[in-house]
Amino acid sequence: MLEKLFHLKEKNTTVKTEIIAGLTTFLAMAYILGVNPGMLAQTGMDLHSVFMATAVSAAFASILMGLIANYPVALAAGMGVNALFTFNVCLVGGFSWQAALAAVFVSGVIFVIISVTGIRKVIINAIPKQLKLAIGAGIGFFIAFVGLKNAGIIIANESTFVGIGSFKEPTVLLAIFGILITVALLAKKVPAAVFIGMVITALIGLICGFAGVEGMPTIDGVITTDFSMNTVGGFMDGFGELFADPGQAFIIIFSFLFVDFFDTAGTLVAVANRVGLVNEKGELDNVERALLADAIGTVAGAALGTSTVTSFVESTSGVEVGGRTGLTAVTTGIMFLLSIFISPIILSLATNAVTAPALVVVGILMAQQLGGIDWDDFVFATAGFITVIAMILTYSISNGIALGFIAYTVAMLASGKAKEVNWIVWVLVIIFIAYFGFLI
Repeated sequence: MLEKLFHLKEKNTTVKTEIIAGLTTFLAMAYILGVNPGMLAQTGMDLHSVFMATAVSAAFASILMGLIANYPVALAAGMGVNALFTFNVCLVGGFSWQAALAAVFVSGVIFVIISVTGIRKVIINAIPKQLKLAIGAGIGFFIAFVGLKNAGIIIANESTFVGIGSFKEPTVLLAIFGILITVALLAKKVPAAVFIGMVITALIGLICGFAGVEGMPTIDGVITTDFSMNTVGGFMDGFGELFADPGQAFIIIFSFLFVDFFDTAGTLVAVANRVGLVNEKGELDNVERALLADAIGTVAGAALGTSTVTSFVESTSGVEVGGRTGLTAVTTGIMFLLSIFISPIILSLATNAVTAPALVVVGILMAQQLGGIDWDDFVFATAGFITVIAMILTYSISNGIALGFIAYTVAMLASGKAKEVNWIVWVLVIIFIAYFGFLI
């Protein structure tokens, strides 16, 4: 049955490899189960209900992705867009969480429409192949930076914006140990090195935690039986408030659309490049089904009571362990369902110090895509460089893609190659400029 569903032999993988990859992806993503409820609770939403909505929507969307698209990509409520939901729309914009959920729901419906009609596929395939490589590499640098930041290895600095953290902190030392042990395992070509590195790091962390080392997690409980979800259907009460000012509603919905569209595009491009799902023309195989699964996930997430559900770039951690099919995503989805029952254990294991090594090492592996860029061509060198550095310095995948597109178009125009630029790229550049105008 699994062979028929996921074509394991054709993808040169096994059930064991796919399950390990799914577990690796889940551990790399599990932090969202703690972060997202804490973020959205600031809008007045019930913390536990948001946890349930986060877990159930991630399970549903990930399993759907695996079954209908056969992509090793897991989904959950996205970071960045949940901050947009909480701070920009609710706390600063003054909208209720119900109105914010209504905006997410509308954006999801629009995604479904443009996915079914093939518009999203056309847009993604219009991205030049060289830019696709830059996007994949840029995401590698981005998630490595996220890992280093979350672990406290890189910290904020008033003088230089960023600086190095304190190596006296137990969590920082644990993360550094995890990075070194994972790098060593990969250098020795140990199968499932990223997953094994995470397990070793988690075990060391738990041992230190039980020994009383400051900052390490301890397991206070095992099973939870509270399955209440008072956020379900809350979006239906927000339409009147949202559309009371149509202009403001348009900006909010457009912002959700923009961030989710290009975060998803970047993630799918990165994963597709790594698992050989990009053809000679630079087009992604079977991408329309992946985009549809992502869109349905957003609609389901809003209905359940969480911010935009999107494809997670942490899926690349499972890909690097060997994940090649939708069985990886299905495994991750099942783990999200199980997390409802054993959340204390999951949250104790999936700390920043444990997941940081996986993110950093995956970043190294993804950065290898820079080798495919024609650095002798100044157009692609400029676009690639801007894409990568903008993702890191603006802390946004979508901003990096947008600025990379703009740089690519300007360079092509200046070099007399304007006619070679796809008309869709011109349209996107206008949208990007308009988006940045809204931000300013």
